[in-house]
Amino acid sequence: MHIENNISAEEALEKLKEGNRLYIENACDYPDVSLHRRRETALHGQQPYAVIISCSDSRVIPESIFHAGIGELFDIRVAGNVMDDHQLGSVEYAASHLGVKLIVVLGHDHCGAVDAAINHDPEGYVKFITDEIRLAIGDEKDPYRACCLNVKRSMDIIESSLDIRREEEHGLKVVGAVYHIADGSVSFDI
Repeated sequence: MHIENNISAEEALEKLKEGNRLYIENACDYPDVSLHRRRETALHGQQPYAVIISCSDSRVIPESIFHAGIGELFDIRVAGNVMDDHQLGSVEYAASHLGVKLIVVLGHDHCGAVDAAINHDPEGYVKFITDEIRLAIGDEKDPYRACCLNVKRSMDIIESSLDIRREEEHGLKVVGAVYHIADGSVSFDI
C-alpha cells in the first residue's frame, strides 16, 4: 500500500527549518500531541513529512528540535546515525508506503560514538558502530569534520540503495544536517 504524501521535499525542508527556528526561540505554541491527535493518527494512520535518521543520544530529540507533533516525523534513531539494512528498510518503508519525500541524516556535535571512533577502540557490539564510523571518517581527528563525514557516508549509503534510488523519480531528496547541542540550531549546509 502506497500513501501519496502531498508535500514536496523542498516544502518538508522548509518546515524543518521553521520548526528549528521555533525551537531555538523557545516558542510557546507547542506541537500537537493531544489526545485528539493520537486518536486521529490511530484511526487514519501516520503521514510524516520527513524521515529523520539521528543518533540515539538523549540530547537529540528530533520532534523537539524541529517543533513537530505526533505523526509528523518518521524517526530512525541509532547511535552514531549509522546506516545498515535495518535502517535502510525503515527509510524504504517511509518513502514507499508513507510517501515521505525528504530524508534527513542528522548528526550532532559532541557525539560519543564519533568520539569513540576517533579516540578509543571499543569492544562488544559498540565496535560495529565505531567501525562503520571509522569507514566514514578515515584519519580525520577533528570531531566536527568527522561528524560531517559520518553524515555524508550515511547519505551515500541511502542514495546508493537501489530501492531508494528508484524513488528519486517521485521527488525523493536526501539531505545531511548537524544539530548543535549547545544552542539548538541545525546546520543543513554540511
